[in-house]
Amino acid sequence: MSERPKIDVVIPAFNEENAIGNVLRDIPKDWVREIVVCNNLSTDKTATVAKEEGATVVDAPIKGYGNACLFGLAHIAKKEDKPDIIVFLDADYSDHPEELPDIVRPIIVEDYDLVIGTRALGKLEKGAMTPQQVFGNWLATNLIRLFYGYHFTDLGPFRAIKYDKLLALDMKDKTYGWTVEMQVKAAKQKMKCTEIPVNYRVRIGFSKVSGTIKGTIGAGQKILWTIFKYL
Repeated sequence: MSERPKIDVVIPAFNEENAIGNVLRDIPKDWVREIVVCNNLSTDKTATVAKEEGATVVDAPIKGYGNACLFGLAHIAKKEDKPDIIVFLDADYSDHPEELPDIVRPIIVEDYDLVIGTRALGKLEKGAMTPQQVFGNWLATNLIRLFYGYHFTDLGPFRAIKYDKLLALDMKDKTYGWTVEMQVKAAKQKMKCTEIPVNYRVRIGFSKVSGTIKGTIGAGQKILWTIFKYL
């Protein structure tokens, strides 16, 4: 791959007006071509702040993390000049966007297909992940190892993937199962995958998933269902 491939960033966002500006300012601009913020039915100023920071805002009018990502990718698919790499990260400022070069480097230098930013091996700020999240990631990644033979330690949202490999995955999930679907399908297709330790901090604002019992249960069920679905 070329020294500086074309990298587009996809950020699903729902009511993150207080965080999205920090995320966008911390992304190393000399590394990316376009930043796409997928505004997923926000009722606050998420879209306004994102535009002010120079991002492309795509409206994702159907609720769901996966839906937001799919609408962002649909925007990218319309380009005549396609990207080489897609980077995904969250809009709540729990990820450290300045670590983007570390995430994409294994693809550029060692020709990996998929790189997961693993919070399990990085510096995890106290309170950044709930005990349910930690256990859920442990369970899910061990099930992937057991059934698919791939060793991951996290389902972290901060990740990079070659664009052509992402298309080959034919992503379908519209809600909580997006990250695990990507990893399960990559394992099934025998893609070259690796992990990079990333730091993770307490998010800005309230989590719509781990912050509620309903969200936590729903996410857990969807993740487990997705793992078994593709066996």
